[in-house]
Amino acid sequence: MKTILYAVLATTTLLPAQSTKTPDFTGAWGTFRAGRGGGGDPKLNPPPAGELVLKPEYAKPYEARRAAEAEANKRGEQLASSGAQCIPYGVPTMMSVAVYPVEIIQTAKQMTVISEAFSEVRRIYLDRPQAPLEDVAPGYYGRSVGKWDGDTLVVDTIGIKTSVGGYRGMPHSEKMRITERFKLVAPDVMHDQITIDDPVVLEKPMVYTLAYRRLPNYEMVEFVCDNNREYVDEKGVVRLKVTQ
Repeated sequence: MKTILYAVLATTTLLPAQSTKTPDFTGAWGTFRAGRGGGGDPKLNPPPAGELVLKPEYAKPYEARRAAEAEANKRGEQLASSGAQCIPYGVPTMMSVAVYPVEIIQTAKQMTVISEAFSEVRRIYLDRPQAPLEDVAPGYYGRSVGKWDGDTLVVDTIGIKTSVGGYRGMPHSEKMRITERFKLVAPDVMHDQITIDDPVVLEKPMVYTLAYRRLPNYEMVEFVCDNNREYVDEKGVVRLKVTQ
């Protein structure tokens, strides 16, 4: 018996200690996609997005809007959008706007995410529980709280007002809940897996992943929509103001 016990103890002491260090996401991050001129391992690319399945009463108007946008693009026009009207994109769209990077400032109690596009800011609290939905005033960014699951930061967001577009402008109700999983898949590559759950609008949760590459020494550029020359005409088309 003693021989077996000594063997177990010896084996135990040889096992590596589990690291309790959490990753630091602080820094600027740009869109990552291997094979687009910048090299990189294709295995680090995000997985394909899941299928967006809206309930029938929401699917028809959404599909009509998407079709109208496609027709406008063929004509070289753009239908009204948040950006064209200087309205914040909000969560989750602000996490990926065109080629604009995001900056993360991480402390023990909070992770702050700043989008270069329109200088949008969201705060993810790491030291407190989520509030009841009825206690959260609806807004562009809602209320986000995060907790660590090993080396992954799991973020829960509620309270996004219904005028804020979801994934690809999808509609949603006040009951929409967004779960994000931030994880370093390589030292300088981060994934943000986003799951949108809305029992009112969606037939099933919508899941997609954003991938970012760390941008060392990048300085965020000021982007303030205070001199916008675009306007929306009576047909909902974005036009450019012409000055004499």
